Amino acid sequence: MKPAQTRSKPNTATTHPLIYSGQSTANSPAVNVLPTGNICPSGRIIKTGMAVNRSSRTDVLGSGSGNYGHGSIMRAGGVGTGPVTPSRGTAFEPSHTLGNRGNASDVMRKAMGNLEPEELKKVGNEMYKKGHFVEALSLYDKAIALSPANAAYRSNRAAALTALGRVGEAVKECEEAVRLDPNYGRANQRLASLLLRVGHVENARKHILFPGQPQDPMELQKLQAVERHLNKCTDARRIRDWRGALREADAGIAAGADFSPQLFMCRVEALLKLHQLDDAESSLSVVPKLESCSNSLQTKYFGMLAEGYIFFVQAQMEMALGRFENAVTAAEKAGQVDPRNVEVAVLLNNVRLVARARARGNDLFKSERFTEACSAYGDGLRLDPSNSILYCNRAACWFKLGRWERSIEDCDQALSIQPNYIKALLRRAACNSKLERWAEAVRDYEVLRRELPDDNEVAESLFHAQVALKKSRGEEVYNMKFGGEVEEVCSLEQFRAAISLPGISVVHFKMASNLQCKQISPFVDALCGRYPSINFLKVEINESPVIANAENVRIVPTFKIYKNGSRVKEMVCPSREMLEHS
Repeated sequence: MKPAQTRSKPNTATTHPLIYSGQSTANSPAVNVLPTGNICPSGRIIKTGMAVNRSSRTDVLGSGSGNYGHGSIMRAGGVGTGPVTPSRGTAFEPSHTLGNRGNASDVMRKAMGNLEPEELKKVGNEMYKKGHFVEALSLYDKAIALSPANAAYRSNRAAALTALGRVGEAVKECEEAVRLDPNYGRANQRLASLLLRVGHVENARKHILFPGQPQDPMELQKLQAVERHLNKCTDARRIRDWRGALREADAGIAAGADFSPQLFMCRVEALLKLHQLDDAESSLSVVPKLESCSNSLQTKYFGMLAEGYIFFVQAQMEMALGRFENAVTAAEKAGQVDPRNVEVAVLLNNVRLVARARARGNDLFKSERFTEACSAYGDGLRLDPSNSILYCNRAACWFKLGRWERSIEDCDQALSIQPNYIKALLRRAACNSKLERWAEAVRDYEVLRRELPDDNEVAESLFHAQVALKKSRGEEVYNMKFGGEVEEVCSLEQFRAAISLPGISVVHFKMASNLQCKQISPFVDALCGRYPSINFLKVEINESPVIANAENVRIVPTFKIYKNGSRVKEMVCPSREMLEHS
């Protein structure tokens, strides 16, 4: 989830710039009030005469003064309505606009040769407004190199980093700006916003309630909402209410903590506990990453240090996916980050024992000591009773021992945790075939056929199960052979004989030169292999016009379905889904 994507160029005739240069000048008037109609970053209008605390800086915002100077990048719309008289060399001077300086690369070349940090900052601000965040960052970097103690440059750099999705670095940069100038209101405000996004409510509150700064009611409301959902999420997790934890984690993210790795990892953990492994794996892939994290981000979540909790959930995820060595590594990292946490210590011990049990079971299985292997996998399951991999491995042992019922029970357990687990489906289908439960075997093999359309062994197993099922029901089996191809029909007599065979026949009327026919023909071949009990035929109408005329075919591709010689359905130019469904 990347914040602050590229903004379009504002229309300076109708909108106000997002960035102010705040040029320092010895001639700036020392005033104690903001000008009439000046809009603070909160969006509230401060009336003339409202006193504000000022720092000792000489930088000003427009013609006013106060905590929002230093050339800070403001939120959209934050500009005073009163008259502004730019001093010499400010960002309002036309000679410094991008429109008069050529394209971005020309501006960058000229700017990077400049040794005046204020000029670098101003061009950086212009780049930022145009959405050129990488270029803006380079300019702020050079300005900082020339003037490392300037808090405004640090704050503007944080804005560029945020726009590039580098939120962890942006937090560090804002903290440095506040360290350099503790009274810098804009840096405090930006830091509060960033901390709220990463879900660090207490730290965010300190900077939102910065003394002497007008409080932003919207930010306070957002903070309270995030805090409320975080508390509810913590309570739900403590009592193992995973649906509640998932709901509150989602609500916290939506309320404003949209870059919180811990809330995203809580989603992963909740989905994992709810046996929604595919969703958990997908959620894991979008967890925000905070590179170069500040020490302030190492707060506690659910009683664990933030980074430790991330490794804690990763270890559980790796276990569920059967990557036991990776699980041990992640659990060990969690232990290194938070060595005193009891929950982490218990997980680390369990992960090591489960990984050991699985490795022992695998070795015993390879040695064909299947009974002992069952026992080893059982040891692992006592420690991790929701591990689908161990259930499936034990099912393989039961299969080797001829204990089909026990094998099916373990496959059922594995599939209740991981519904699309291919190995478990294969083993259960094989066990049902051994027990001659053909309907159950066909059902599993049909699922596998859809999941593994190119697997010839699955196709053959499905075919034999279908034949056996028909025989078990007393149905007559005609003309069923595995690996059959779509039969080409050339004469009317051959056509009538073919569609009169018992069962279902599907006829594809086609032309070799027709693009749609070319596109759907491979799919028809696949259906022929997928449904061996159906008789698939094809008629090339240019070579067999008599058949086409007899069946009144005028458009290709046309498909006709016959049952015991009688036509039951006709489709013209069907989609693949419609054809298979029919």
